[in-house]
Amino acid sequence: MRGFPLISGLLAAFSSEASAACSSALTIDNFSKYSSNTNSLGQWTSDNSSMQSISAASGILSFTPKANAYFYETFTCQATSGNGYNSVQFTVKGPKGGSLNLELQIKTSCSATTYSSAYTSVTALTGDTQTITLPLSQFSGANANAISRLVWSGFSSNTAWQLSNVQFVCGGAVSSTAPSATKDAVSSTSSAASQKPGTPSKDGTSLGTCSNLLIDDWVSQSRLTFLFYNAMLEPSSDDTSMSSLIVGSPSPNRVTINPKDTSSYFYSQFECVNARNVYGGISLKINAPKGTTFSVELDSSATCDPTKAVQVTVTTADLGWTFDGAEKLYSIPFDKFSGLDTSKLTTILFGGFTNSVSFGPMGFYCGSTGTEVSITTKSAVAGPTSTVAAPSGTAAALVIDKFAKADSNALGFWHGYDEGMKVTIGGSKATIVSSDADYSFYTQLSASCTDMTKYKGSYLHIAYSGSTAFTVALQQHNSKCDDSIAPYPETWDSLEATRYAKNGHIYMPISHFNIQLARTVSIAIKGFYKSDQVVLSTIEIVPSVPSGYSIPNKLESGDLVFACKRPNSFAFAIDDGSPEYAQQVLKIVKEENIKVTFFTVGAPLIDASTNLTNVYREMEAAGHQIALHSYTHPKMEGLPDYAAIDWEYKQDIDTVAKQFDGLHTNYFRPPFGTEGARMRQRLAQTLSTKPTVTMWSVDVEDWLWAQTDTPEEQLKAFERDVNKGGNLVVMHYLYPSTVGYLQQFIQMAKKTGKQLMRVDQCMDDPNAPAL
Repeated sequence: MRGFPLISGLLAAFSSEASAACSSALTIDNFSKYSSNTNSLGQWTSDNSSMQSISAASGILSFTPKANAYFYETFTCQATSGNGYNSVQFTVKGPKGGSLNLELQIKTSCSATTYSSAYTSVTALTGDTQTITLPLSQFSGANANAISRLVWSGFSSNTAWQLSNVQFVCGGAVSSTAPSATKDAVSSTSSAASQKPGTPSKDGTSLGTCSNLLIDDWVSQSRLTFLFYNAMLEPSSDDTSMSSLIVGSPSPNRVTINPKDTSSYFYSQFECVNARNVYGGISLKINAPKGTTFSVELDSSATCDPTKAVQVTVTTADLGWTFDGAEKLYSIPFDKFSGLDTSKLTTILFGGFTNSVSFGPMGFYCGSTGTEVSITTKSAVAGPTSTVAAPSGTAAALVIDKFAKADSNALGFWHGYDEGMKVTIGGSKATIVSSDADYSFYTQLSASCTDMTKYKGSYLHIAYSGSTAFTVALQQHNSKCDDSIAPYPETWDSLEATRYAKNGHIYMPISHFNIQLARTVSIAIKGFYKSDQVVLSTIEIVPSVPSGYSIPNKLESGDLVFACKRPNSFAFAIDDGSPEYAQQVLKIVKEENIKVTFFTVGAPLIDASTNLTNVYREMEAAGHQIALHSYTHPKMEGLPDYAAIDWEYKQDIDTVAKQFDGLHTNYFRPPFGTEGARMRQRLAQTLSTKPTVTMWSVDVEDWLWAQTDTPEEQLKAFERDVNKGGNLVVMHYLYPSTVGYLQQFIQMAKKTGKQLMRVDQCMDDPNAPAL
């Protein structure tokens, strides 16, 4: 089993130098450093994603809670009363009549390794901004000479709240909205020294109520099998021991596990969870054939190191489980695992499968009775559903393809398809099956540019049977109408077939394709997001639609760019990389005195072990552009539905905003370059603005050559595309050879005489920094 180091969320220790006389307040957090999850004491602060939204600006933390949300501040243990502080004070704005809880985590002394918790409630909020001063004596049983953490929870409303000016004060007066009730202290055996500060429900300290703790909701294939994360953003993998792990099968929030044999296994790690006296075990729904057996291993580590763990294994028989082909809830009680230290749990591993099985959402359950971990799902926000008028055009009909010949269409020009597709052409039809959203079928309108301007009032008509889970694109040639010049095609616009399909016919207004019609070159049937068969029998342009046929409104699909728009410009657009090479990249671009754009994947930004947030903050501070590259790096158009696409965008946009001081950008590079109508439309809707979908015209092909015996082929690929006129680069700083060639790439680009700049600058974006 692969081992991963745990990530400590703690920053540099803070040593209080306050004197017993206490002449001024001790500021815990003025929220000036919240973007780095750091408070005014240089310590960790977070909501651990328990809020619907949270951000800080101008010294105010604004948030909207979910159910069971919380927010906490950590600091080096404070001898508050010994240093003259007698109250904790904060400014809050909540709903009128609202309430919240505040927890103190305290120790018997600052040298102790265990802590307990004491609570009080703030009630009858006014609805206005008000300062709350809580005497430490109001926290029943609290040792005011050893306080290590503050936790706010129990928010009475899931509406907007604000928090600011958190501090320990001396001699302060109690606010008129003083807390009404005090809760008893609750003992805890968690060791703050060995575990990351976190939620009370995660580290074993109760807030008075307990919520099940999610391990994985099986919401993303790429999160699990590309980034190897679970919902906790902790390592999760089968180490290629399985035939397959299929997320979303047999239904949403499920994973089907297909073992090669009984040596196959699958594991999911936690961040040293303290379950003692809080969680009784792990529960999940399972569907398996009758007679299926497998084993369950739980690991604990005294040092919270999953590679140095005690492993305790039981079988499904030991747990009393049987299966009958129906999905049921199963519990994994910790008391079945003799010798397991439930205060430092690190991993769950399943192995020895005798059949394929499917798992539902998996999580820690509160108390001694297994309950299902709840998953909140949101339906995708629908786009506009209105229809538009369908007036008749004046141009005569134009038959493009009747699929009578294998290699050419009705116009006598080429038609064909990408390798990997299953396509049969003949008998006046094309039968298409595609297993990948990257694949396309093309039919050309000419060998060069075709002026389709006269058809602007006409309709593209496609007669079909079978699936409509694909995109139709109208492609635009480059300005020279020369396929030897990059980019070719220069761009295209994409429409979603399903929106325009009815009873075996698709009618799309030519005006819905936002391209320069004078340079039209081809039609592409692409972006297949299901492997269902589609049979095409006619592609043509017609002047009108049948009576009663409704045309949907045109949805915003953004600007698909393969090249810079500013004259004489050139841009390096660099995708996700390895932090170990980041400083070398920065050094090179600084030496070459250029600015570049970095497209970053969202999920690894939250994983502190990657250090990527700090890497990109440094890059942003140096004047480079930070842009979007999805949350978990899937083929966006290949995702099954709007909800899955929206989840990727929202998670990515929210993460980038949180990690980079509220940064919002409309620049997005599709992972793998996989483009289609749905991913473009949903991006525009999620951003609420026109996106720039950023592709490339120069590919260094690091994915192909960087780890081979001929890495110098990257230089040849770069030179080839630059010589063809390409000016927008795709590369990664994942490999030492690629990074080693970066300076040569830059110097080769400079020799073209073009000015090197960021992507937003090369797009002539009025909001980009001046050159």
